[in-house]
Amino acid sequence: MYSHDVLVLGAGLAGMRAALEAARSGANVAMLSKVYPVRSHSNAAQGGINAALTDRGDDWHEHAYDTVKGSDFLGDQDAIEVMCREAGQELINLEHMGVIFNRDDEGRLGTRAFGGQRRARTFFVADITGQAILHVMYEQILKYNVRVYDEWYATTLITDHGRCGGVVAMEMRTGEVHAIRAKAVILATGGLGRVFEPSTNALICTGDGMSLAYRAGAPLMDMEMVQYHPTTLKGSGVLLSEGARGEGAYLINSRGERFMERYAPNMMELASRDVVSRAEITEINEGNDIDGCVLLDCRHLGRAKIMERLMYIHEVAMDLVGVDITKDPVPIRPGVHYQMGGIKTDVDGRCWDPSGGWKGVEGLFAAGETACVSVHGGNRLGANSLLDTVIFGRRSAEAAMDYASANNHLEFSEDNWVGGEKATMQALLDNSGGDLVAKVRLDMATAMDEGLGVYRTEEGMQRALDAVRGMKDRFKNVIVQDKGKAFNTNLIFALELGCMLDCAEAIAVGGIDRKESRGAHSRLDYAARDDENWMKHILLYQGPGDQVTKEYVPIVITQWQPEERKY
Repeated sequence: MYSHDVLVLGAGLAGMRAALEAARSGANVAMLSKVYPVRSHSNAAQGGINAALTDRGDDWHEHAYDTVKGSDFLGDQDAIEVMCREAGQELINLEHMGVIFNRDDEGRLGTRAFGGQRRARTFFVADITGQAILHVMYEQILKYNVRVYDEWYATTLITDHGRCGGVVAMEMRTGEVHAIRAKAVILATGGLGRVFEPSTNALICTGDGMSLAYRAGAPLMDMEMVQYHPTTLKGSGVLLSEGARGEGAYLINSRGERFMERYAPNMMELASRDVVSRAEITEINEGNDIDGCVLLDCRHLGRAKIMERLMYIHEVAMDLVGVDITKDPVPIRPGVHYQMGGIKTDVDGRCWDPSGGWKGVEGLFAAGETACVSVHGGNRLGANSLLDTVIFGRRSAEAAMDYASANNHLEFSEDNWVGGEKATMQALLDNSGGDLVAKVRLDMATAMDEGLGVYRTEEGMQRALDAVRGMKDRFKNVIVQDKGKAFNTNLIFALELGCMLDCAEAIAVGGIDRKESRGAHSRLDYAARDDENWMKHILLYQGPGDQVTKEYVPIVITQWQPEERKY
């Protein structure tokens, strides 16, 4: 049996940062990913990474306040303080690893403005920042000879009496199923964007880690908080970076008006994402649209600036909708982009509370989008996601190594765990007469977009929840047409669908439960924020018979009391 001190699931930036930290400390660490590491979705992060550098006159307290306000006061302020206080050093660490950040005219690291922040504190590599950091990080992974199980798919966490001791995973090349033992497991498996359609997310963003943890007994927190990004391309939903608005691009409606003057007169296009997305949908619903879209106008930036700093979105707009953004505005609309909720963790990535305040799974850690340490609350600020990955990826590795050094491997029967997973897969392969995976997946994603979009109602969310629960029944008979073993992506898609249905149900249950409007959760039937009753997080547990049980924990407030949120 394969055996490690620390096993990291996921090879995006949170996973690589965790694996790198563990490797540097001499731990026996491995990283497992269902795709080759540099194909991870961190590649798609475009605009940059936030940090308050004191030599620019910035202060991490200002960054923290902007983040708290952006979260609509749902973020836990102790976690936000950790992230913002450690951001500057982590940025310098990335540069020392070899990330070639853009520089200003004086040769210093350059910055651009991002939404919801009063200062320009976003450091960037053109509009390919995630890709640049990911490739540099992977060079470090190679340098430290980290064992990588690439193109392996984890199907379950091995647990006993509330403790995690490894995973069962399928090697996609051969179809063989293995147990991998580890004293500590770190989930860094990314988001769930493909629970909705359209989405800016890659096809691999299917909520696998959230579902694995949920099935093992860890709680999912604030799942109702799903971010719609304001600028996704007409038709395909491909992301056009917030960096465009950070460089000065406008949003205009069919009458040529900069409509954000009516919704956020101070911050305009650089209000927080939830505010801008709601403004766009309002304009579209009032008929100020062009074929269901508004327009992103970059023309006044000039060709030279666009080709230096926004070259990627220039290429995407030309390829997918035939628009040269140096000459014409490009049609955009809000699209699903990011999950603020996820696996409940503390600031060191633990998926259990040693003090017993909430239940979880000992020996299990999580970081990045799959986790909810609660630095984003009800709405994530642009360029805080890359920061989240590297800060809490590193911190989860430090805590996981401490745990691994103090504990032995969990004893379990390899045959029983592997045999159980093989039986589950064979049952899927033996199905006949049900729906195709793609049919159920599209029905789920369409129902979620219709019921849990930018604006929500009780009736719409309940309709989506009923539909998802019906699909969970259909999933039991879903057809896997490919019966082979080698690279059976049809089977992988089916397993992913099971994970997505878990996540979809949790999003709808959380949305129905939270009877207020806060951040990305905007209800027409409860239009106001309700601090008296809802200054708390919703934790969801999977109970016996797939029943969902709820628990609440208070929001952590350290310095900033809730106030009215204006931009």
